[in-house]
Parts: sequence; C-alpha cells; structure tokens
Amino acid sequence: MNALRNSVRLIGHMGDAPKVKKLDGGKTVANFSIATNEIYHDASGTRQSETTWHKMVAWGKQAEVIEKYAGKGTELAIEGKLTNRSWDDKNGEKQYITEIVVNSVLLLDKKNQAVEA
Repeated sequence: MNALRNSVRLIGHMGDAPKVKKLDGGKTVANFSIATNEIYHDASGTRQSETTWHKMVAWGKQAEVIEKYAGKGTELAIEGKLTNRSWDDKNGEKQYITEIVVNSVLLLDKKNQAVEA
C-alpha cells in the first residue's frame, strides 16, 4: 500500500492583510489566515453556516505573490501541508500552533484571475 501524503487543499477568503517579513537570508515569509465556510441544513431543515479559520504560512515566491496581490477578503485556493510547531513564549510557557505551509496558491478574485504561484 502506498503511504499517504500530508496534503491540504482549501478555498477560502483572507481574514486580514498578510503579515510579510523579509528575513536576513533574503527569504520572504507571509503569515495570514483564511476562512472556509460550510453550509448545511440542521435537523429542522434550517440552513446553517459554519466558518472555520485556518492559519497559513507561505515562503518565497508564494509569499511575494500574496504580499503583492492579496488582502483582506481575497478569495484563494491553497494547496499545502499541515504542520505543528511549538515555542516558548516570553513567560517561558510552551505554545503550540497548527498551520498550513503553502506549496501553491491561486488567487480566485476576478481582478487577479491570472495570478498563480
């Protein structure tokens, strides 16, 4: 049996402008969140909507495209991998985060239809 890959694909809207940094080594990193919505009908038949927020980190070309073309409300298609990491905060307490490392991004807004990284 083939091993399963760690692969995530999402379509959602950016919640805010990306936080972009240029690192000392010349690499660019962008941190941002996207919201995905699930629409369903509950037991009584009432339409419900559930929003889930996903933390993203993009590096290099993907980060540069996001910095240049994407902002709050931009619709994106993301492909990446799920990662977990931890660090010690300023009080010495261990903090944990789950995020998606972006491998490719496609901007779905009409004004940016041709932008893909």
